Amino acid sequence: MTKNAPVTAPATKVARTRKAIFHRLTPFMSTNNKETPPKAIFFDAAGTLFHLPRGVGYHYALVGENIGLKLDSRQLDRAFNNAWNAMPRRESIDGPRENDDKDWWRQLVDLVLNEVAPSLNELDRDNFFEIAYEHFAEAGVWELYPEVLEVLEKLSPRFQLAVISNFDGRLRMILEQLGISKFLKHVFLSSELGADKPDPEIFRRALNVIHREPNEVLHVGDDPERDWKAANAVGLSIFQLDRKKNSLRDFLSIL
Repeated sequence: MTKNAPVTAPATKVARTRKAIFHRLTPFMSTNNKETPPKAIFFDAAGTLFHLPRGVGYHYALVGENIGLKLDSRQLDRAFNNAWNAMPRRESIDGPRENDDKDWWRQLVDLVLNEVAPSLNELDRDNFFEIAYEHFAEAGVWELYPEVLEVLEKLSPRFQLAVISNFDGRLRMILEQLGISKFLKHVFLSSELGADKPDPEIFRRALNVIHREPNEVLHVGDDPERDWKAANAVGLSIFQLDRKKNSLRDFLSIL
């Protein structure tokens, strides 16, 4: 997630190698496919298509006010990052995860509260979590990056577009509110596929649903491990989105 508008880096020519591909115009593309353009494109969600204009801490502090808590947003940001990094990775399972992963989010929120409000009683913890869970699906919380609508509008007639994300069913509501659901043929959620990035299994299962081979699909994401490494391990071409250096407009220029 980032608070700053993306900065577009100038396109540069890169020499073709065995791994790299179809007329690369920037150093951010990696693919095992030598010449055939992709038939489908997967996009990561948060950090790639949309973001929180204000940090998680701001929203958690806002939720706290609803139950009479005065919490510091910067402390909440730190606690959330600590909790996110502390959550254990899960093995893939056959079929959807229980309760649309809501229990996973409750565990994460408990870790946050343990750091910033350890004396909070169970009832207040329950209230905080339920309000927070609904809050992050509300309109106006998330914001599209400036170029996303233009890029999806131009790509959707030419490619089969999908989102693949470590999210739950709330993501569909978010995508609808942001006005981009109409461009997406599929929304692949870790809670429903039973596998989380960076486990490459989530990409394999998505490929099975759309009946595509890995060399027919390109993945766009901002996370070096969850997106770039995981998708590449399955054989997908990747666009390495790094919003300090490029944007989806650079990706569009390549295609």
